[in-house]
Amino acid sequence: MSHCATNHSIGPKAQPGRMKMWRSPEPRFDVASAICQGGRDYQEDAIVTDFPFGSDSGLVVLADGMGGHAAGDVASKIVVTEVYSELKFESANFADFESEIPRFLTESASNANGIVRSHVQAHPETRGMGATLVSVVLVENRMYWMSIGDSPLFHYRGGKMSQLNEDHSMAPQIDFMVKQGLLDEEAGRNHPDRNCLTSVILGDRVAKSDCPRTPFELQVGDIVVVSSDGLQYLEDSKIQKILHRHRRKKSAEIAGYLLEAIEELADPDQDNCTFSVIKLNHNKPVIRAIRAKPIGHVDSQTSTMTRVVTLDDKNKVAASGAQRSDEPTVIKEVKPLKTVTMNDDTSNTQEVEAAPPPAKIAAGGK
Repeated sequence: MSHCATNHSIGPKAQPGRMKMWRSPEPRFDVASAICQGGRDYQEDAIVTDFPFGSDSGLVVLADGMGGHAAGDVASKIVVTEVYSELKFESANFADFESEIPRFLTESASNANGIVRSHVQAHPETRGMGATLVSVVLVENRMYWMSIGDSPLFHYRGGKMSQLNEDHSMAPQIDFMVKQGLLDEEAGRNHPDRNCLTSVILGDRVAKSDCPRTPFELQVGDIVVVSSDGLQYLEDSKIQKILHRHRRKKSAEIAGYLLEAIEELADPDQDNCTFSVIKLNHNKPVIRAIRAKPIGHVDSQTSTMTRVVTLDDKNKVAASGAQRSDEPTVIKEVKPLKTVTMNDDTSNTQEVEAAPPPAKIAAGGK
């Protein structure tokens, strides 16, 4: 349903009686994520997506934990947290140092592996925990990725879907044996070693990784699906059919149809299923590029710069600001806290404000 707003103002270019249609600016990326537990007792997948409206870049980090009682859920959270935090720190450099993105991806994965190692050393009972990784960075229409394990990165265009990243599991070898006639198709599909990983983040040496230095160029209308292998309980042909049928719909709707298909499958062995659907809405030139602050740059002091002062100095700052009432001073106060023992049967404590917050002080005020 369309909503119209009447333009009541009549300026030099306005015409009486004309209706003006308001349209929201379309973001470059349309992104939606979904997660379901499937038939598992615990959720061991983790995902973070970050595509700020107004930015021409974004990122997705997904990890599929393994190890069950050995804390696979902890491993996936460690990997996602570490990789995302490092990529986010570098995100303002994506435009100016785009050629360095593969290095950002590989270094963040290596550091995540180190954090997993440290956790296992501190908690020996978690030995054997690990996680796959797919981290994706998009800059305008260019896509970079780093993957370890069997979590797929799908790409759909013009009715065809393909997997862009390498599958670090026994599945490719088993499929090759089926093509060579060494295995029956049904036996290959249900082979017990199909999901055995040949590379994963365990805190040890990573056997294989996939991180092309050349970006994959997307076209308007392309659909990218970053997923854990739980989505592959659906056959590729089924996933492709869903993407093709709903290709003109929003990412949130496409994600909903994929989840619906998983539920309809009702496989009792369904693994955790987590994925993000990304559509490229347009590839218009960048209007306002976001730039990182140069190293060593120091902002000059201005009257409107936010800063922190001690409670003892706030009156002095306010007084000095009153002498220049045309340049208001912004003050942020640090409120004191005290610990109070609860008057119940427990020994819990609660931090509360020591006193009602003082009124805000504006230079030049009374």
